[in-house]
Amino acid sequence: MSNNYIIWAISLLAIAGVIIRPFKLPEAVWALSGAILLLICGLITFKTFTAGVAKGTDVYLFLAGMMLLSESAREEKLFDWIAGHTVRASGGSASKLFLLVFMAGVVVTALLSNDATAVVLTPAVIAATRASGVKNNLPYLLICAFIANAASFLLPISNPANLVIYQKQLPSLGHWLGQFLIPSVLVIVLTYWALKTTQKNALKEIFSTDVERQPLSKTGKLALYSIIATVAVLLACSALGIDLGWPTFITGLLCTLIIGAVAKKSVIKPMRQVSWGVLLLVAGLFVIVEALTQTGVTQQLAAKLAAAASHSAQTTSIIAGGGLAILCNLMNNLPAGLIAGEISQAAAMPDLVRKAILIGIDLGPNLSVTGSLATILWLNALRREGINVSAVDFLKIGAVVMLIPLIAVLLLLPYISI
Repeated sequence: MSNNYIIWAISLLAIAGVIIRPFKLPEAVWALSGAILLLICGLITFKTFTAGVAKGTDVYLFLAGMMLLSESAREEKLFDWIAGHTVRASGGSASKLFLLVFMAGVVVTALLSNDATAVVLTPAVIAATRASGVKNNLPYLLICAFIANAASFLLPISNPANLVIYQKQLPSLGHWLGQFLIPSVLVIVLTYWALKTTQKNALKEIFSTDVERQPLSKTGKLALYSIIATVAVLLACSALGIDLGWPTFITGLLCTLIIGAVAKKSVIKPMRQVSWGVLLLVAGLFVIVEALTQTGVTQQLAAKLAAAASHSAQTTSIIAGGGLAILCNLMNNLPAGLIAGEISQAAAMPDLVRKAILIGIDLGPNLSVTGSLATILWLNALRREGINVSAVDFLKIGAVVMLIPLIAVLLLLPYISI
């Protein structure tokens, strides 16, 4: 029993390190340190350690492929080109630009994952709004953060957390859309309304649309076609029930190599720009969750959740979805999602509860800047450009932008999905 307490202490300290980042060390350092410390102290066996790492294989491959593809597209200025067109299409109207950036965020999140929205769309929006002379670009930057989570269950490929929750039981594309299309559209619409309402005073300015026109290069077009081809492959795999890890990695790598060959550029630069530390972070968290599972806590929670669901699936879905949404902001949605995934796999529970769990993990992080990896990446992108959004300011907006859609979708979920 005492070993279980030590496992929990080390695990919680490691997760706290990931969120707080003492000494400004990368998140991966804290996750890996916690995992290795558990092994060195004999609290987990080497077999448990490797089993935890191995469980994340599909997620590592998915993330690596998406990051390679996103960086190649960014390198070829595809997202800057899209942002420039968006500003010109707005006609100088802040409200119209808000809508267009929001729509772009939905598309990027749905097709390239929420992390891509944070990493590649955010800098493009910063560049485009500065070039057009927008005085207050915060509303458009907030879109990049909030839509990255709000639209992340539109498709199975929209968030690595989706793979974590369902693991080997990921629904086919048709089944996924039947379950999540209407709830996702509801969340996206309510997120748009809530965010625009909080930013209404900042959306009254008129700005120039005379942004320098930069034609999309040959390799930029190739990057666009590569994204379209990759999305087609992944949707086909999803429809056929094929795991998404290897297809994503192979297509992402092939597209990167092809773009580099056509552009006659080394592929080393885009590969260096990829946040490979994210993979180490995820691996460390997988090991930590495997250790926590060893203490029996996930089995106990799964049993209690299954028992509660047998009495009232709807009430249990609301409690589970809402509770996990809050938990994401206390410990980040990666470890929360991994724990929720283990619970989902350990118990036979109604689909309604499992859907609420996924929505809580995907949408919940919109409350705070530490809620999800995507939001942390977004915050880092802003800081590189000298832009600061405080945790308190984000929380004030997030309390509206996350809670309204979350409450609505959890209450209506039994009636708006198949």
